[in-house]
Amino acid sequence: MAKTKAEKGVIIEKLENAFKNATSSVFVHFTKVTVAEESAMRRALRGSDVSYFVAKKTLIRRALDSLGHKHADLPLEGEVAVAYGGGADATVAARLVHEFGKKLSDKLTILGGIFEGTLVDAVKMQEIAIIPSMQVLRGMFVNVINSPIQGLAIALNAIAQRRS
Repeated sequence: MAKTKAEKGVIIEKLENAFKNATSSVFVHFTKVTVAEESAMRRALRGSDVSYFVAKKTLIRRALDSLGHKHADLPLEGEVAVAYGGGADATVAARLVHEFGKKLSDKLTILGGIFEGTLVDAVKMQEIAIIPSMQVLRGMFVNVINSPIQGLAIALNAIAQRRS
């Protein structure tokens, strides 16, 4: 059933708010995704404060136009959804969509997105998707700081054992 102008206006407003207020938004192309697969993906996204919304491409383009984004190079083809949100972690939406894209093979792909207020293409969004979470990055940083201290402790222990 066709949507009225008022209903389309509400959807455009929702998309505009998502693009403005979310830390990142990812445009997702999906095809032949089963209900069970999509439900599992939505559950995982919701658990990380990421919303997932399917909208018509024309409405997505109108929302991008109203925000001043130049989307002519952005290939919005086939069925398109928007995953947005993430709270403090700006990469979580892209990362989760990327993980589900690997699980579902060719059924789910990233078309591009908006990261920190800038429209980016699929290649840049894929690069953003492989950035580890903040928690993992902090763990890596602690390991880098701890590594020289640990090496010194091992060396001192070896010297102490040799002298005993």
